[in-house]
Amino acid sequence: MSTLFTGLAAHTQIGADTGDLAAIRTLGAKDCTTNPTLILKAAQDPVHAPLLDEAVAYARAKGGSLESQVEWAIDKVAVNFGAAMCTIASGFVCTEVDIRLSFDSAATVARSERLIDLYREAGADVSKVLIKVAATWEGVEAARILKARGIECNVTLVFSVVQAALAAEAGAFMIAPYVGRVTDWYKARGVDKTADGFDPGVANVAVIYNYLRKFGYPTRVMGASFRGVDQVLALAGCDHLTIGPALLAGLAATEGTVPRQLGPSAPVTPLPRVDLSEPAVRWALLNDPMAYDLLGQGMRGFAADTETLSAMFRAKLQE
Repeated sequence: MSTLFTGLAAHTQIGADTGDLAAIRTLGAKDCTTNPTLILKAAQDPVHAPLLDEAVAYARAKGGSLESQVEWAIDKVAVNFGAAMCTIASGFVCTEVDIRLSFDSAATVARSERLIDLYREAGADVSKVLIKVAATWEGVEAARILKARGIECNVTLVFSVVQAALAAEAGAFMIAPYVGRVTDWYKARGVDKTADGFDPGVANVAVIYNYLRKFGYPTRVMGASFRGVDQVLALAGCDHLTIGPALLAGLAATEGTVPRQLGPSAPVTPLPRVDLSEPAVRWALLNDPMAYDLLGQGMRGFAADTETLSAMFRAKLQE
């Protein structure tokens, strides 16, 4: 009898949503990801101390102001984790650029190129690396520029069809629409199901996936932020799903079959093509309370964890 993990893997490329390298080795997922939240959590484990210490030494060697060294340390530790993931995982490794640059396309491009240079310096296979940028207008514009320069991106913090369509039109290799956060947002407002009886977070990703297939975009969809196994299985067939260790372990420990829910063929759907002019995109996002709230909340959360990492490295650099 197959497990839910193997059943899901028959339809979808599975990623591990963790910075714990030991866990990644045992979970069997193909894709990996880093962001300041995951790195901050992983940094608490003494086994990862060499990755942090090496980042501090590297930043000191770069010299310059203390704040410049802190930025180098943040980028270098992300690459240290990512380079290790490249040796473990057979799929893609996503590394998030400093979220605080999400309204500055030029700065996002510059830091993204620096991350890729650090990966090359570390001897990693950069063909496996995707730079994660936020789904702001400026972040997507950075993804467009990076694509033209041969650097592929995963546009993250996607909560609406408008964000997804904008990223796909820009040539983003992948987008990451969130599931659990959308469900949480609706539940906090007393809505447990859509009018059709579906989980709101699952339904949102399905609409995004179907829109991209309908209009022929090759951009891959990586569902993220899951609250339970049911949400994961409801998106079987999505191109990629990045799943936390506890849920991955649960899938691997449970026997069962997994029917495909999403497919690669263009669905029959009345979804209209989205107006992707800048005024229309900004207005549409502003008028989508869920997407607008969760984009801001997500960016603030990653920024807060980046500040915590900065404080940690600042202290280490001053020792």
